[in-house]
Amino acid sequence: MKRAVLSVSDKTGLVSFAKGLIDRGFELVSTGGTHRELAAAGIAVTSVEEVTGFPEMLDGRVKTLHPKIHAGILARRDDPAHMEALANHDIQPIDLVCVNLYPFAATIKRPDVTRAEAIEQIDIGGPSALRAAAKNSDSVWTVVDPADYEAVLTGLDQDDAHLRQKLAAKVFAITAAYDAQIVHYLDPEPFPEHFTPTYIKRQDLRYGENSHQQAAFYVEPDPNPTSLAAAKQLHGKELSYNNIKDADAALAMLREFSEPAVVAVKHMNPCGIGLGKAIEGAWDKAYAADPMSIFGGIIALNRSVDLATAEKMHKLFLEIIMAPAFDDDAYAVLAKKKNVRLLTINTADTPAELGTETTAIYGGLLIQTRDNQTETPADMTVVTTVKPTDEQLKALAFAQTVVKHVKSNAIVVAQADQTLGIGAGQMNRIGSVELALTQAQQNDNFAGAVMASDAFFPMDDCVDYAAKHDIKAIIQPGGSIRDKDSIEKANQYGIAMVTTGIRHFRH
Repeated sequence: MKRAVLSVSDKTGLVSFAKGLIDRGFELVSTGGTHRELAAAGIAVTSVEEVTGFPEMLDGRVKTLHPKIHAGILARRDDPAHMEALANHDIQPIDLVCVNLYPFAATIKRPDVTRAEAIEQIDIGGPSALRAAAKNSDSVWTVVDPADYEAVLTGLDQDDAHLRQKLAAKVFAITAAYDAQIVHYLDPEPFPEHFTPTYIKRQDLRYGENSHQQAAFYVEPDPNPTSLAAAKQLHGKELSYNNIKDADAALAMLREFSEPAVVAVKHMNPCGIGLGKAIEGAWDKAYAADPMSIFGGIIALNRSVDLATAEKMHKLFLEIIMAPAFDDDAYAVLAKKKNVRLLTINTADTPAELGTETTAIYGGLLIQTRDNQTETPADMTVVTTVKPTDEQLKALAFAQTVVKHVKSNAIVVAQADQTLGIGAGQMNRIGSVELALTQAQQNDNFAGAVMASDAFFPMDDCVDYAAKHDIKAIIQPGGSIRDKDSIEKANQYGIAMVTTGIRHFRH
């Protein structure tokens, strides 16, 4: 008779699976809670103690760690010496191992969890049995996920060797991810000697950045509730690779604001950001910032979408609209367009610290802490004769908040509650200045606008150009060997300039 070992913390589908194994001629061996569950269902099951001749001990820490279990799993069926050793020690081969691991990740999510409680949920016997079975997958079936039960029963009927190998690979993937979670808990160092991230595939994507590229979307095992990975899609076709990148960028910008805010993004850069007393007013400002570029854009709002705002957005072609919620009548209006993607996402409980971000390079990975630095008027040093007004300081702080989300070289022209023009990704800074001001001066709200730069001015041409195009105040990090030239140019034109000492490159 074939033998199966079952020891699961997740009892989903267990009884049905066990009955399927018995129908296929398996003897069942089980431990603790799994044994009780099966016995209560009237299923014939042998306890591990009966097989090993040794009781469970140390509060269940030692159950399956015994030669009668592991030799039965690991013995090569095509090796006569192995089979003779089993016979000599009265060990029956084990043909299937069904184990899912202690809920370590769920345990450490509890806000009140103690270190001792977390440590107790580090599974030892489960991974050992699974890895042993996966190593011997030419002969032994491994089952680590209840979602695979039906496929396993079908595979047993067909003696599906390909499925057996896939399940073995899944074991090593899951145990590796499990170990990575433990490592991160025990040593949350952001830059460890060995970096072992773990992600779960959410979906295969139609293609990558371009149609000839393949892509998939992976998420963390427990994604932050304010992240795109935790968003719920209500309407529209599935997200594309570029949608996901743009939406993530939009959410990063939206997290900067507590007042009603609307962020419009194209190609990872903001094309319009507006603040208001209500979400409709914020939308009006974001739209007016660049009515052309918002076409086909990604929109993120930090308040529920009401009918008035929805009716205005409905007039445009938009790829994605994300908000905490949609009023019923607003949703009905927006859902008339079958292709617009409507997503709900938590924008209220934004964490102060969002950890690290990674960038893949050929042959390696770069990791850095996120740029969560935000400058307020208190962080600004006035370096010119003319001092900024309180309203200008507010506008400078807003522009500085936005500029760190713009691809370098980055320039933002703004009022205190609205971007007016954005220059992004140019190979020289004056080019970004020219682009930002060309767009900004088309806005009826331009008078009295301020300008922010993500990095210092290498020479005074940017200040000269800004002054000749009616900029009244500038914020920049400072730190150039030619800072004096830019300051003198600002004084010449009566511009207020402040420095922060903080650069915000975004490549």
